[in-house]
Amino acid sequence: MAQREGLQRVNDDAAALPWATAEVRHIDKAAGKVALKHGEIKNLDMPPMSMVFQIQNPSQLNGLHVGQKVRFQAVQGQGAYWVLKIEASAL
Repeated sequence: MAQREGLQRVNDDAAALPWATAEVRHIDKAAGKVALKHGEIKNLDMPPMSMVFQIQNPSQLNGLHVGQKVRFQAVQGQGAYWVLKIEASAL
């Protein structure tokens, strides 16, 4: 749980984070990870690409499926990229 404590502090400022758009490529609920083909992530200064993210709250993966368009908020911490919020989007 120590790894996620730093992310908890970020959660307080999550409302200020920009949303990025993506397509779900793979879901690993057991590992709490999701692969996304995403657009630009402005707060991470990251161009569009495909990559795997850790999910802060794995229950957010419930109801998502491969090929689905989503929007999400992400941060970097503890040596990984983390999705703080993810939801279906009508892109």
